[in-house]
Amino acid sequence: MLDMITSPKNSRIKGAQKLLHKRYRTSEKLLLLEGVRLINDALDSAVCPKLLFYAPDLIKKNSQAENLIARVEHMNIECVACTPAALVPLTKTVTPQGVVAVTALPEDRLAPHVSLLLILDQVREPGNAGTLLRSAEAAGVEQIIFAPNTVDPFNDKVLRGAMGAHFRLPISVCHTWEQLFLALDKINLGSQHAYLAKSGNQLSYESVSWCEPSILIIGGEADGASLEAQAWATSISIPMIGKTESLNAAVAGSIILFEAARQRRSCTNQVNPDNE
Repeated sequence: MLDMITSPKNSRIKGAQKLLHKRYRTSEKLLLLEGVRLINDALDSAVCPKLLFYAPDLIKKNSQAENLIARVEHMNIECVACTPAALVPLTKTVTPQGVVAVTALPEDRLAPHVSLLLILDQVREPGNAGTLLRSAEAAGVEQIIFAPNTVDPFNDKVLRGAMGAHFRLPISVCHTWEQLFLALDKINLGSQHAYLAKSGNQLSYESVSWCEPSILIIGGEADGASLEAQAWATSISIPMIGKTESLNAAVAGSIILFEAARQRRSCTNQVNPDNE
């Protein structure tokens, strides 16, 4: 292929590589997506890439990658062939699948009507944040807010861990608690209740009525939740039998979210018995 990029120092590669850093993503309003599943999730959510880099030598005998490239080409989106060495600076995985797309950075969004909202508060570990986004989308959460001192939602590990939830859920980033409370004022939550997952508390997460408009706050592994969250929300916990003091943030959040989903299904069935 005469137009194949062979050098990692190529200007297009170097320009795209900058998007691995938050400040460039923010200033350019662009995002890198790596891997067949993530790019397909974006396409399925009507996200149209601006261009796609791929390494023919890495996608050989990978029918899913080949189908993805054919899909993107059919959309008249530029597909740029690269050698593996040229593509590597754009990848963060141990075994790259050979496809990387450049898309528009999703806009900060607030849903107009929300009955279940998740706030990530000082969650700095990207894997935990990604898992929480994935669980939130699966459990029916309608809005995610990243509170101050929380990992960037578009960090590459968060993107991979969320498995496409970024494209199916409204996400808002708040840099101060004042900004966060203003965001809540814009959301039609009604008379909501805010709950903070915290180990050792007497109120069990199962005792909460999740059928009411609710906010769940998950704090970080290292420092826990912020003082603002602790002062504002009612603390709840997951009863444990063993000697473990606390659960991983993503595990705890997922357990509570699916209890909320269970209760909300039950409430819906009571209101609409024909659904049973």
